[in-house]
Amino acid sequence: MSIILVGLSQRTAPVALRERLSMALRPAAGNGGPSAALPLWQSAALKELAVLSTCNRFEVYAVPTGAGSTPYNQILGALAALGELSYDELEPHLYHKRDAEAVHHLIRVACGLDSQVLGETQILGQVAQAFATARAAGTSGSVLTYLFTRAAHAGKRARSETDISRGFTSISHAAVALLEKELGDLAPRSVLVVGAGETAELAVQALRKHGATDVCCVNRTFTTAQALAERLGCRARPWAELARALAEADAVVAATGSPHPVIEVEDVAPVLEGRQGTPLVFVDIAVPRDVDLAVGSLPGVVLHDIDHLEA
Repeated sequence: MSIILVGLSQRTAPVALRERLSMALRPAAGNGGPSAALPLWQSAALKELAVLSTCNRFEVYAVPTGAGSTPYNQILGALAALGELSYDELEPHLYHKRDAEAVHHLIRVACGLDSQVLGETQILGQVAQAFATARAAGTSGSVLTYLFTRAAHAGKRARSETDISRGFTSISHAAVALLEKELGDLAPRSVLVVGAGETAELAVQALRKHGATDVCCVNRTFTTAQALAERLGCRARPWAELARALAEADAVVAATGSPHPVIEVEDVAPVLEGRQGTPLVFVDIAVPRDVDLAVGSLPGVVLHDIDHLEA
């Protein structure tokens, strides 16, 4: 039984392209999340299907129905339609693997060997979630069940039996390292974290680990921000106080799950007038991006996105 993989990642595609696919799968876009993408491949002669979608990769793992079937073109067409992309825009960024190569790739992914941050821990849960979504949608069978189960097992062994996760363990940690590179010692700095999900929580933890003492979290659902603040010992503010929080911050880590930018020029421009030339550094690790690109053109603003992070 053949296994095929068609995908793209941070190694082959810029964030501007990755977010086009990611936006199409967000529940807030009204389509029910990753499971909504599964019917797009029903006509692609596939017996089994799983979609792994993260901030840094979008991969389709499939088992064709026929021994000689190669539904690459159908999957390419479905991906292009999903992201509202032309074939010319999309295809140069794709990789296509079969059988042993596809299996080896997923194992590397689960182990964190193909991650932007070597050994990062979130990918293992994301691999498990991709399989759970496929199973719930009824698109996984014996082949993908075995593949994803063995990949998850390999990922757990890699982290328990090797030193792969001894350094930075998440995108959030890499974001904080970038802030430290920009601003130096974080102890006297005020840092605003936008969002209150897993990535935002990891960012707060990383900030604490790097010496930041003045950390504030702002989120559209204030109770979620409050809960995070209580767990990790930082401050929380309601979304209505975003402008004030930006005015007081030296740096911002943006990490929401919004399908659209949540920080626009009109949010930032008035804040800059009272900063007397003090720069405001944004590290936007959300995909789709949280900070409008035009914000980076404002005087006194330094804007980094996820593609600027270093392992």
